[in-house]
Amino acid sequence: MARPQAADYYDRRAAVLAKAAELYASRGFHGCSISDLAAACGMSKSLLYHYFSSKEDILFEIMESHVADLSEVIKEANAIEYPRERFSAQLHGFMRLYRNAVHHHKVLVNDLDKLPPERAAHIIKTERAIIASLAASLAALAPDMAKDEARLKAVTMLFFGMINWTHTWFKPGEPLETDDLADLAEQLLLGGLSSAGPKPLS
Repeated sequence: MARPQAADYYDRRAAVLAKAAELYASRGFHGCSISDLAAACGMSKSLLYHYFSSKEDILFEIMESHVADLSEVIKEANAIEYPRERFSAQLHGFMRLYRNAVHHHKVLVNDLDKLPPERAAHIIKTERAIIASLAASLAALAPDMAKDEARLKAVTMLFFGMINWTHTWFKPGEPLETDDLADLAEQLLLGGLSSAGPKPLS
């Protein structure tokens, strides 16, 4: 007989996901068993399976929820008319999300290859849409650079390379806050965009 669904089912499910993200971020996906996760959540394995059918499902939902939140940042920013303000909203939104979901972000960065191909493809598709939207914002800011697709792609990926690993070293408030760091990243990137276009012929 199936276990009845409790009134706090979704809250407890979210708590399991949060704890799993924390453990996977610190130990790696393969370094944390279902037994470890159940113990950390203060529940039995059988109860854990009431919320998730497999360890892989937990990993996928951690990643899917994170890229969905990143996509929401893009969606909200894309409603902004002016390119500079739109890009700034994207950058600040990403950085705030990284700060508040650091474990989810680490899992996405480190363990995407642990998903089966079809599930990894779903996450990658969402990531590519996020990257394409950010590239469009940069193209609007630097039309000359945008004429060179390879250069636009390189600048876009350099941008993500600059912010995606801040979780490894940045601690808000020591002494910069998250928005201070986002401002600095914005200044570094946009200050260099004018010189990132095609080189003049000699």
